Amino acid sequence: MSFSRIAILGPGLLGGSVGLAAYGAGQEVILWGRNPERVEITRKIGLEATTDLDGAVKEADLIILAVPVGVMGLLFESIRGNLKPGAIVTDVGSVKALPHKVANEHGIPFIGSHPMAGSEQTGIEAARADLFKGAACALTNDQERPNEELRAVARFWENLGCVTSVMNSKDHDRAVARISHLPHAMAVATAGAALRFPGDEFLAAGGFRDTTRVAGGDPEMWAEIMVENRAAVTAALLDAQEEMREMLDHLAKSDKKGLKSYLAEVKARKENPS
Repeated sequence: MSFSRIAILGPGLLGGSVGLAAYGAGQEVILWGRNPERVEITRKIGLEATTDLDGAVKEADLIILAVPVGVMGLLFESIRGNLKPGAIVTDVGSVKALPHKVANEHGIPFIGSHPMAGSEQTGIEAARADLFKGAACALTNDQERPNEELRAVARFWENLGCVTSVMNSKDHDRAVARISHLPHAMAVATAGAALRFPGDEFLAAGGFRDTTRVAGGDPEMWAEIMVENRAAVTAALLDAQEEMREMLDHLAKSDKKGLKSYLAEVKARKENPS
């Protein structure tokens, strides 16, 4: 099974980057967007684009949703009567349980995808054909679609440079809460605490920039992601709170030896996670 025509719904950073990478790999690609200005920008970077949703999906073998999870239900409802027989729908979202639930409600043949690639930048203007080179891409198949379909979706991402792995949506959402959503939340917390006193940013160097870079991401997008995965994110933040409490306890006791031991333990865990 292979995909001759790809429809990407949502001309943003990820949607545009998928389009550029797939087009560069020799595939036929069309992007759909509601905003005519964004559609025109998409055309200017060399990709076919349209505001006609029905026209975008009716001949597509693979439809990729590059939109917030909150609007997926509306898109599923809009496209379900126009899907080509045998077409598969996937996405690029950061959470997976909710898209599977919504796809099931609308009778959409869905295999979830989450390429672990992105940037604090947003918009089609920031799209890059090489964004997925070497990136991990999680696939979720809670609908238990046929292996042929799952392998075809995996091959699509692998052709863009990804390394794929299959897991269920619950395990995916727990894992990304800790290795993606928690780091973003901690970057925001770090930036908020570090910048409480005006003027201190004058001394900010590489450590501050590296630690807080992702705090510059789109607040609307990240608020949606964190709320959609709130149970797993809350558990991760509570664990982070425990880690902070341990450091605070050592500091309260002026326990340099204990703090050093804690820092060394976490350093070793990071360097040898297995």
